[in-house]
Amino acid sequence: MKSEIFASENMAQQATVPGMSLQNAKSIKYAVNGEMHARQGSMIAFRGNLQFERKGQGIGGMLKRAVTGEGLALMAVRGQGEAWFAHEAQNCFIVDIDQGDALTINGRNVLCFDATLSYEIKTVKGAGMSGGGLFNSVFTGYGKLAVICDGNPIVIPVTGQQPVYVDTDAVVGWSAQLNTSLHRSQSVGSMIRGGSGEAVQLMLQGEGFVIVRPSELTPQASAS
Repeated sequence: MKSEIFASENMAQQATVPGMSLQNAKSIKYAVNGEMHARQGSMIAFRGNLQFERKGQGIGGMLKRAVTGEGLALMAVRGQGEAWFAHEAQNCFIVDIDQGDALTINGRNVLCFDATLSYEIKTVKGAGMSGGGLFNSVFTGYGKLAVICDGNPIVIPVTGQQPVYVDTDAVVGWSAQLNTSLHRSQSVGSMIRGGSGEAVQLMLQGEGFVIVRPSELTPQASAS
């Protein structure tokens, strides 16, 4: 049988070392030797002796998810084998987190990560419930984190002299040491006239970076 679908770049090769790697721009390959974590429903294929179990977040985590709608439904993957992960054909990127690093990521942008990383839902300081209730996932420890993005992300440096303002529907994540607050860029007069559609942004101050996607959040299709 012959087809361009069988091109070498499309063929899955046997892993030589455990851990995470890019299969292609839209999927992550993970050679499991023990345990790793992934968003529920993101596994698209596997081979070997692997078990998939729903991962609890504890009482505090469940309460935060119930109140905010933020967070991440996770599964633990255990055993020895290879698994592939993807989500809605979004672009995949691997972030190496070192001991002492702290990265804030929106739960909708997390695909999978090493079990050596810790994960916690935290309130975005300064935002409060007026911003729709801003809660993000903070990753610490050491290991690899696979991030997904609808399109190619834009990474914007943040400095003490130049804060950055981001749309809360477009933000993917930022350096956890940055200070956050809500910023209103629309005047009262503009709001009375119907508004510009860009009333409130998240302001990030300090030294670090922020990651945004090149589109705002699109409404999810209702389940049938």
